[in-house]
Amino acid sequence: MHRGRSSAHWKQRAEMTAQEARLCGLLLREHFGEVVERVGTHLLRSGAQNLRTVANESGTPLDLVKKSLCVLMKHGACSFRVGRKGPGSPVEYRASCERILRILRYPRYIYTAKTLYGDTGELVVEELLQRGHMTMSSIVKTVADRLTHNMEEGRRVEYSEVVSTFSKLVETHFLQRCPPVSEAAPAASTAPMIPGSGPSGSGPAASAPPTAESFPDCYTVPHVSLVGWGKRRRSGEDAAEEQGVGKKAKTDEQTHGDEGVYWQVNFERFHLHFRDQTIITAVASKLDQTSSEIVRTMLRMSEVTTPPSASCTQALSANEIFRSLPANYSISRPILDQYLTLLVDDPMEFVGKSGDSGGGMYVVNLHRALTNLARATLESVVQERFGSRSARIFRLLLRKHHLEQKQVEDFAMIPAKEAKDMLYTLLSENLVLLQEIPKTPDHAPSRTFYLYTVNQLATARMLLQHCYKTVANLIDRRLFETKESKRLLEKSQRIEAIMASLQASGAEPEQLTEVEEMITAPEKQQLESLRHHINKLDSAENQVDETIFLLKAYVNSTAKVTQ
Repeated sequence: MHRGRSSAHWKQRAEMTAQEARLCGLLLREHFGEVVERVGTHLLRSGAQNLRTVANESGTPLDLVKKSLCVLMKHGACSFRVGRKGPGSPVEYRASCERILRILRYPRYIYTAKTLYGDTGELVVEELLQRGHMTMSSIVKTVADRLTHNMEEGRRVEYSEVVSTFSKLVETHFLQRCPPVSEAAPAASTAPMIPGSGPSGSGPAASAPPTAESFPDCYTVPHVSLVGWGKRRRSGEDAAEEQGVGKKAKTDEQTHGDEGVYWQVNFERFHLHFRDQTIITAVASKLDQTSSEIVRTMLRMSEVTTPPSASCTQALSANEIFRSLPANYSISRPILDQYLTLLVDDPMEFVGKSGDSGGGMYVVNLHRALTNLARATLESVVQERFGSRSARIFRLLLRKHHLEQKQVEDFAMIPAKEAKDMLYTLLSENLVLLQEIPKTPDHAPSRTFYLYTVNQLATARMLLQHCYKTVANLIDRRLFETKESKRLLEKSQRIEAIMASLQASGAEPEQLTEVEEMITAPEKQQLESLRHHINKLDSAENQVDETIFLLKAYVNSTAKVTQ
């Protein structure tokens, strides 16, 4: 029994590659500091361990390990359970590589919330991402204060406005309650406690932590008695307010009616939204805006009835689609039928026809769409790295599956010598595979077929690792650039703080000019250049993350379909 658990344990560890571990370490260091990075990366590489083992093997003091584990658990990057020896054994902790990698996507989550629900939605999601989980009353107060602080003098934000936006985010499942933690054995009391949870640990038979969706009140908004407006903080009061915020929260929470009910961001719901937006954007690029609006309508109609792991949406009749189209798309029914026929016949297979009742039953082929988008991404990578002729060969192998070298030359219409060089280049990069099919048992070369092929799933996984390495290099470069100009950045921040303080106190223009001149012209130029480089690196990170999301969605979708 112990041996079986050990093999499963090692298998889980093997699923995390060196590139993922390096990227996780960089993300942890950038967001939580070096101590949390040391503890987190140790858990990622070593698997489930108890508190003392983590402290001894990572060379970190016990109190710092406890604090680091608290940070990781608060952000969902670490789970815990009763030890493998059963009740009475020390609690074991396991870090989640997948959850840590989501930190890379934080800007995209925040931007999506801003697009859908405005500045209030943006700040709600931002606060939850920064703190891991919070009560509804704490979120409402914090966001209202921040919005009021950035408004003109005399204007304030009511708590009810923030409550309304928060409720909308919950209704659309972008936010969810944190799952309650089951009562544990007395030995589990050594685990760091999470706010709002009971004693830590689940039973030894539990194979995974409970998910939020497994509880009936996951998307139920509690009645919160909050009346008032956001408060404007003054610069001199900031420090005092920060020190007293813990005491205020404890005294205020008891009167709001939501004590112990903590909320977190539902990342899976955001990922479904990203997937849908990727498909809609691809349809608009491949066909036109009207086609993308039809697909958007189909996805919106079926998002409640379609399970997250489904390979296609629930079937919708043409009549239902016609009635649900936005009012500003005043297209006639025959035109809609023509668009649906165009979408069904398109080689990308975004939409499929599943029946003829109700004017025709149509589905959005989620898995096929992701497969074709991943294929287009692979083709684009080959074209950028090796040229259009190599991309032609790669595309040909994707469609024909198995070809001999002579067939590749004929179909691709490329001279034999060039085709041979390109095939060998692609083969050396593991983008193309060579399969031997012998005619006789002795595997003699003269009696063996040599067929070139492409394994799309394996190639996508390989490209995914390249993307992780690229993002890690980008973060490394950004941290290096920032470290090199640390003195100048600190000087700039000090001057900006002095300027803000003088402006708030109504200083004379001469004083402001004098403070501005503390930074010389060469320093201003250097700062501008640094900000330009940092912005380019940030933009590159976001672009690579879009590719990571698409490839990861394709790999996960393929795994679910083949199960």
